[in-house]
Amino acid sequence: MGLGASRRRLREAGCAFTSNWRNHNLRRAQLSFLGAWTAEWAFTVALGIVAYDDGGALALGLVGLLRMLPSALLAPLLSPFADRGRRERVLVVVSTLRGVATGVAAVVVALAGPILLVYTLAVLSTIAATLFRPAHSALLPTLCRTGHELASANVVRGMLDSIATLVGPLLAAVLLAFTDVSVVFAVAAAASFWAALLLLRVRYDAPPRPAAPRRPDLGREAIEGIRVAVQNRDLLLILGLAAAQSLTRGALTVFSVVVAIELLGTGDPGVGALMAAVGAGAVLGSLGASLLVGTGRLAAWFAIGVALWGLPIALVGVFPQEIAALGLLAFVGVGNALIDVAGFTLIARLAPDAVLARVFGVLESLVAVSIGLGAILAPAVIGWLGVEAALIGIGLVCPVLAVASWWRLRRLDRSVDNLDVDIGLLQRVPMLAPLPLPAIEQLARGLETVTVPAGQAVLTQGEVGDRYYVIESGEAEVVGDGRVVATLGPGDGFGEIALLRRTRRTASVVAATALELRALAADRFVSVVLGYTPSARAAEVGVQDRLDRFAPKESFDEPPTTS
Repeated sequence: MGLGASRRRLREAGCAFTSNWRNHNLRRAQLSFLGAWTAEWAFTVALGIVAYDDGGALALGLVGLLRMLPSALLAPLLSPFADRGRRERVLVVVSTLRGVATGVAAVVVALAGPILLVYTLAVLSTIAATLFRPAHSALLPTLCRTGHELASANVVRGMLDSIATLVGPLLAAVLLAFTDVSVVFAVAAAASFWAALLLLRVRYDAPPRPAAPRRPDLGREAIEGIRVAVQNRDLLLILGLAAAQSLTRGALTVFSVVVAIELLGTGDPGVGALMAAVGAGAVLGSLGASLLVGTGRLAAWFAIGVALWGLPIALVGVFPQEIAALGLLAFVGVGNALIDVAGFTLIARLAPDAVLARVFGVLESLVAVSIGLGAILAPAVIGWLGVEAALIGIGLVCPVLAVASWWRLRRLDRSVDNLDVDIGLLQRVPMLAPLPLPAIEQLARGLETVTVPAGQAVLTQGEVGDRYYVIESGEAEVVGDGRVVATLGPGDGFGEIALLRRTRRTASVVAATALELRALAADRFVSVVLGYTPSARAAEVGVQDRLDRFAPKESFDEPPTTS
């Protein structure tokens, strides 16, 4: 049993990667993310060197704060653009702007221009980067069909994020050993332009979204995303833990420089080496996370990932040696991989697609604020307690919060499992199978349970239709003009003709055995099925097929009247 389960997990892990590669849209979206985040990490290392040379640890922390505060304010205000239309177009614009800002910074540094201009360009690049992840995170569910496929996509993106976390700092370290920071900036700019080019070739059928209003109110739209995040307790918990992890991440941008130069004495290349250790651990963690796709315990693994973002940093303060620091920071990378897979999948499952980019914008805002606070908190604590004590104190924040949230997160896992059961049932219906994950989740969340004893009619020929039904268990007979014309079983749906054609019921459905049904209200069913072109086509084919097999003697073409 154990060997069979292990083989199944390995197959699922392999499928997580191969399915993303076969899907050309996912492949391009994922490679674009790799380019964007390699640019971000290389840029962060180079900017840290510039800031430290300019004003030491305090300047380094202030630059980190200045980069994040504008992003924190603008991310919720800009993210509504990604909820209005095609999200990959937003990503193209964002990547291009990042490339331009980073490229100009390379020129300024190469010409020994004003450092304040470099800081300004860094802020502009970070604002654009802050919008990239919300739009990308909201795009992935649209390219997926099931929660398993979405988790697989986040596994792959987590792996690519880990690779970028490794390659970006390592590339910066190698370039800094032979050239200077201007070259690192230039390489980061090229990676951003590559990310934009990949996204230009993404093609897919997007579900309908509201058109951009003639007089857009970005503030009101941003508040809607905040409202959704605050009113969902599970979503709020995930966001809160992500903020705590980001606070530690901001502190780590300072710690990596101070520890390398002051505590370990490894100099500028040592900064890149420490961050590369995080990346190496993230790559290994992503390989392990690929085995979690089918576990159904993503919230629990998210808690473990949050804890691993802090505990190793605390232990660096206890064991301040180079080898120990490199090994411990690798475990931070493992935690980062777990958070990428579990956290982003859970948020995408909990938030409605219509405001998904805005919810991810709220996340990015929290992350930006927390990283900025961590970046300014770290030098203050270092000045107060010393490097080792600061590592221990800040490093313990995440583990304590993860332990406190454990049981709430386990309950969240159970609720997501139940949702997946409903999605699986709906996907057995041919007309619903083409729906992307956000659309079919919308249906699943509206399902109601209906129990019908044997011999009782579920619906009657000629009556007004107000629901669509899917059989969970039992059998039913379709009775038209007094004769049985079809038999239905688990996974079969019925009641769509009256809803989609706006007619009265063309036949009766009677429980042959006791029935357990899942019912959908007419307005929810019609808006989702007809709102997505592939499902609308499948529904039309299915309706026509049923009418070809049985046409009632009495015409029900007139739309039902409502009182």
